[in-house]
Amino acid sequence: MKTKDELIDDLLTLAFAEDVGDGDHTTLSTIPADEMGKQHLLVKEEGILAGVEMARRVFEKFDPSLKMTVMIGDGEHVRPGDIAFVVEGPVRSLLQTERTMLNIMQRMSGIATVTAKYQSRLEGLKTKVLDTRKTTPGLRMLEKEAVRIGGGCNHRIGLFDMILIKDNHIDFAGGIPQAVSAAKNYLKEKGKDLKIEVEVRNTEEIQQALDAGADRIMLDNFSPERTREAVRLINGRSEIESSGGITIDTLRDYAECGVDFISVGALTHSVKGLDMSFKACD
Repeated sequence: MKTKDELIDDLLTLAFAEDVGDGDHTTLSTIPADEMGKQHLLVKEEGILAGVEMARRVFEKFDPSLKMTVMIGDGEHVRPGDIAFVVEGPVRSLLQTERTMLNIMQRMSGIATVTAKYQSRLEGLKTKVLDTRKTTPGLRMLEKEAVRIGGGCNHRIGLFDMILIKDNHIDFAGGIPQAVSAAKNYLKEKGKDLKIEVEVRNTEEIQQALDAGADRIMLDNFSPERTREAVRLINGRSEIESSGGITIDTLRDYAECGVDFISVGALTHSVKGLDMSFKACD
């Protein structure tokens, strides 16, 4: 299995291949090869900055001679007019990396900004906001890193780092007891140590998940009232996650029921990028 760094390196290789192709012919035809210059990242919208270290990787991979000076780091609150960093070196390299870097920075900063807004609604409570697998194909590592930078928590990264038994698994396996038992046997056989989470739809399934020894129980599309009842029933015997249709307006209602986590697909699947530009400077 590839490491996180290897996946990011593959992503950047693809990004340059699809954008630069066999050459940025506009830049190559108008800018001399020995022309040196400087550009800065200008923030144009208030939010949480994310992707600075990824931007560094973009520049280093394309042209190691590019020199980046950071003024504002990942996780910092930014406002219009802020300069996050300055990059200097061959102008051809600055121009050819601009769009790839901005696409990453804008996307990650948008996710971090939204995540911070969600997590701020939970101030004073133990509940943490979780991301989901509803991510842009190929960009999951970056998007989940942006959630972390924004103050949220990562759920599982993929299908490989946690057992999450959902309704379809339960139905195909013949029930929660059978599914959890099979999962435990599988983990033992493979020598893996992964948490087991079970999605439940009603009180009966909660009890079955508890009896089966689930590490975490996901309350799927429960109302706040039913969530409160479920928390009382579980009574600390497993972690509790609320999921399904929870918005920023209803987030705190669920958190006040006493759940440990609330998963929110909207952190990554429909976020607007934070506005910024990469401009020539003195």
